[in-house]
Amino acid sequence: MAPFFRPKQSLGQNFLTDLNIASKLVKNFELLPSDIVLEIGPGLGILTDLMIDKVFHLYCVEIDQRCMQVLKQRFENRHLTLYHADILKFDLESICTDQKIRIVGNIPYHITSPILFRIIESRERVRDLTLLVQREVADRIVAPAGCKAYGILSVLSQAVADTEILLNVPKTVFKPRPKIDSALIRWTFKENQSIKSYDFLRKIVRQGFSKRRKMLRNSLSEYEKQINFDFTQRPEQLTVLQWIKLANRLMD
Repeated sequence: MAPFFRPKQSLGQNFLTDLNIASKLVKNFELLPSDIVLEIGPGLGILTDLMIDKVFHLYCVEIDQRCMQVLKQRFENRHLTLYHADILKFDLESICTDQKIRIVGNIPYHITSPILFRIIESRERVRDLTLLVQREVADRIVAPAGCKAYGILSVLSQAVADTEILLNVPKTVFKPRPKIDSALIRWTFKENQSIKSYDFLRKIVRQGFSKRRKMLRNSLSEYEKQINFDFTQRPEQLTVLQWIKLANRLMD
C-alpha cells in the first residue's frame, strides 16, 4: 500500500482510497492491450497500479512533487512515463505517437471545465476522455435540451463528443471526503463535426446562456439583424445541433 500524506487544499486533492471502487473505475475505462493512456493526477497511484499492465504504455501527469516521489519509487522499471507538470500547461505533443491516446483521471473538482476545454482543443489527438467529476457537473454535461441542467457544458461537450455517465461514486471513498458525490463520465470524441470554429461556437454559447431566462434577442442582440433566425427562443430551447448551425451561420 502506498504511503499517505496530508492532501493539499490548494491543489484540490481528494485521494481515492477504496480499492474496490478503483477496480470498478478501471473496468469502466474498457482498456485494451494496444491502448496508449494518459492519466491526469495519479496521486499515490491507486488507479495507475490497476492500469499499468493492461495497456501498451501509460503516461502520467502529476503536479505534486510529493506524489511524484511516491510514483517513481512504486513503479520503478515499469512501462510508465511520468511528467511532473500542470495538466493545464501540458503539451499533448510530448506524447510521441501516431495513435490516438485515451485520457483518464480523478481530477480536482475546481478545474474540471479548464481541463475539459484544454483537452477539447487537442481532440484530434484524443480518442476519449474519462474523468471523475462532481455528480451535478456530470448531469449537466449529459443533459438534453429543454431541461434545467442543460447549459454551456452540455452544448460544448455534446458538440464534439458522445457523452455518457458510466458510474456513480460515493463521497465516502475519498480522503479527505468531499461534500458531494462524484460520477465517472466519458467523452468519446466524434470524428467529423460540422463546426466551422469551435472557439466561435464557445463564444456564442457562453453569450447566449449569459441571460439564461431571457430570449436570445437579449443576449445576442447584435446578431439579430444579420440572419433570419428566431431570436425569441431561450438558450435552453436550442438543441446542440441548432447551436452549431447558428454559430456557423453567424460565421458566414
